[in-house]
Formats: sequence, structure tokens, C-alpha cells
Amino acid sequence: MTDFSKLHTDKLFINGEWREPLGTSSHPVINPATEEMICQVVEGSAEDVDIAVAAARSAFRKWRHTSADQRSALLNAIADGMEERKEDLIQAISQTLGCPAHITRWLHVDGPIYAMRYYAGRTSIMEETEKAAHSVLIREPIGVCGFITPWNYPLHQFVGKVAPALAAGCTMITKPSETTPLQDFVMAEIIQAAGVPAGVFNLIPGAGSVVGAELSSHPGIDMVSFTGSTRAGVEVAKAAAPTVKRVTQELGGKSPLIITPDADLKAAVRWGCEDVFINSGQTCTALTRMLVPAEHYEEAVEVAKQVAEEVAMGTDANAFMGPLSSARQLEIVRGYIKKGIEEGARLVTGGLDLPTELDKGFYVKPTVFADVHNDMAIAREEIFGPVTCLIPYKDMDEAVAIANDTEYGLSSGVWAKDAESAMPIVRRIEAGLCFVNGGEFNYDAPFGGYKRSGNGREFGEAGLGEFIELKSVQLPA
Repeated sequence: MTDFSKLHTDKLFINGEWREPLGTSSHPVINPATEEMICQVVEGSAEDVDIAVAAARSAFRKWRHTSADQRSALLNAIADGMEERKEDLIQAISQTLGCPAHITRWLHVDGPIYAMRYYAGRTSIMEETEKAAHSVLIREPIGVCGFITPWNYPLHQFVGKVAPALAAGCTMITKPSETTPLQDFVMAEIIQAAGVPAGVFNLIPGAGSVVGAELSSHPGIDMVSFTGSTRAGVEVAKAAAPTVKRVTQELGGKSPLIITPDADLKAAVRWGCEDVFINSGQTCTALTRMLVPAEHYEEAVEVAKQVAEEVAMGTDANAFMGPLSSARQLEIVRGYIKKGIEEGARLVTGGLDLPTELDKGFYVKPTVFADVHNDMAIAREEIFGPVTCLIPYKDMDEAVAIANDTEYGLSSGVWAKDAESAMPIVRRIEAGLCFVNGGEFNYDAPFGGYKRSGNGREFGEAGLGEFIELKSVQLPA
């Protein structure tokens, strides 16, 4: 069992060492399954950010000129460290987020380790050149980066920013969510042990209104990468605008799953429901609007009800769904369930009653709404809980119109007779990601959204490209 008291949660990691913060603020980290406090975590200040930025700027002068082989070796050493401390990473995420440990292993940890090694294999891109008539194009790291990561996939998003930034030759300051900060402390120890030079990686936990705002607006930071709500993403972009820094955002979603008339209905509905319920519905790509042919609608509702009522709740080895991440999140999700009932949607299963088999924890039952119209709040707003909405459609034109009738464009899904017949529908959907017939997330491919779901991409070579400046060298013709 991981002993979190041994982590340096009372200190900041700046310039290669654990140091006291300038302020005295801290916040509790709560286990949402037990409602008990795990530890207190220090909160950094704007002045602490200033010190970290100075360290990162100083380190950038040398780190940017390291060879691709050096950076690749360090990224692989970090991946090795993640393997060695996998159980610490699993426990840090499971106990703060509430996801059962056996699911946390493959959902939250295995993929980020793969991604770290993926970018270890891509550092040579920085040394490649391209010809453009009489010009030569060379790639350079963008500089000092500020990273603001979310609570729902904390290690996934940490690696999605830190790994490509290290591969490109950038330096950085990271700020984890106050709800799930512990894996960042583990990662700081891993990065330090791997031998990353002082100042290249810095960790400053704290409030978004203080540390996040300072990272966004600081003139010494060249790029800020944010993952979170669309509302907060707008504030990050506004704060960053006066310094004309690069801003990438991975924001909200309200994603559709179109099930075609010739699809395997039971398989499609089961997969669609489990996609929403896993991680307690706290997944930005969750396909929370299930669009079903009208002629198969009631059958789909019955399958969804069965799937939801089969879900085992808790955090033990048999559980599929843990609690929500916090008491606040529980109240938000319950508020949306209440709103759905008030709007006239049919509550098929789940709802406001707490699970009777659990006497502690911020749990909400897997909830299925039927007879949902796309203008209802539960069909338009991101809920971030295990709530799915079934919407009937009469033909594919209407299905696509409903799918695209959203301010978001992060994710989507199509379940058809086969992948080939799904592709014409995929091309009509306005989203940066589309899952076809249960296809899995792929770290080699870019991830990001259209419309108000954000700007920029993470993972894949496009994710590395976000940290690169292109220089055109005009040679004599």
C-alpha cells in the first residue's frame, strides 16, 4: 500500500529541489469513496510561479540544445520509473478520483506509460530539416510552458503535455487539480530520479485562480496548455492574450453516438452505456447522447436499463464504477438529474436516490433518461457524471443534424453494420474524434476538439507539433 505521507506534499518542486512555498495555504485531499482526508497539499502563490519561471527560463538555454538521443534516453528513464512505481501511480489516482484500482491500472496508468515511450521515440523529429525551394525549415522548441491539468484523467493529461514538451526541448511548470494532485508528486520524484536537469520540470500545486491565472498571464511563459471546462478555458485564453503566447485547450464535450438501423443494437447500446458509466461518467469524450432509430427505440431503452442496473458500484475488485470525485461534483450531477426529470425526460433507471448498498462515498447511480429532446439541458450541457440520454431519430439526416446540434465537438461515435458503412456518417460529424464500432483510444493519433471543445491537439505527432516553432532559413537561390 502506498504511504502518501512520504510524498513531499508540503513542498513545491522548483529548480530540481523540493522547497518551502512562500505562502502558508494548503488544501485537503479527500478520498471520495470514504469521505476521509488523505493528506494536506500545499498551495503555491504568484511569487512561487515567478521563481519557477525564472528557473525554467534559465534551464531552457541549455535544455533546448540537448541532443535528441539525450532527451530520448531521459524520457525512457521516466517511463522506466513509471513502471517501477506503477502501484504508487495507481493508488494516487484511485484514492483521490475514486476509480477502482483494477480499472485505474489500464484506464489511467498503462496508456500514459506507453505515451511517454512514444515520445521518447519521436525526439529525432527536432533534428530533421525540410527543403522548400531555396529555403530550409528547421524545428525549435517553443520555450517555457505552463500546464494546467484536470482531475478526471490527471496522469493522462499530465503525460499528454509533459512528454511532448520534454521531447521538443521545452521547459515547464505544471499545476495539477486540487482534487487529484498526488500522481504529480509521484511523477516529480520519478522525473528527478531519471536525471532531468534542474529547472526543466517544475511543480506548483494550488488554486486555479492563483497559480493557473499566473501561469496563463505570465510574460515569461511562452505557451500555456489547459485541460478543463470551456468556461475556465475562456478565462485562460483571455489572461494569456496580452502576452500573445500560444494557447492550447482541451475543453468540454456533449458527444453523440449514432447507432444505425442495421447495427447490432444490443452490442452498440451496451458499449455506449459502459462508455458513459466508466470513470463514473467523468470522461470528457463520453458519448452521452445516444441516437437510436425510432423503430428500435424501446428495445434500446430496455437494453440500456439492463446495462445500468448490472453495474457493480464501489472500489473493490468486482466494481465497475466508483464514486464521483467530490461532494461538489455529486451535487452538480444530482442537480442535472433533477433538471432532467423537471424537463420531462423519462427516468428509466438511476436517479436521485443514493445506492442503498453503500453507506459512504459520493456515489450516484448509473442513470438512463429516455424521451430526451436535444434542446433539453441534459442533452446540451456537459454533466460529468454517469448520465446517458437516449434520443430517437427517423432517418440519418436527422441523426446527423442532432449529432451536430451542439456547441461542442470533442468526440463522437458511430455504430453501424461494419466500419466501412460507418465512414460516410463519420465524415458528416463535426468532432475531432470518432469511435467506430467500439474502436479504442489510440495514443499514436491526435486528440482534440472542434468548436468550443478547444484548440490544438494532444498525443501523436500533432501533439508534439504544438511545442514546436518552425524557422525558415532563406538560403541564396
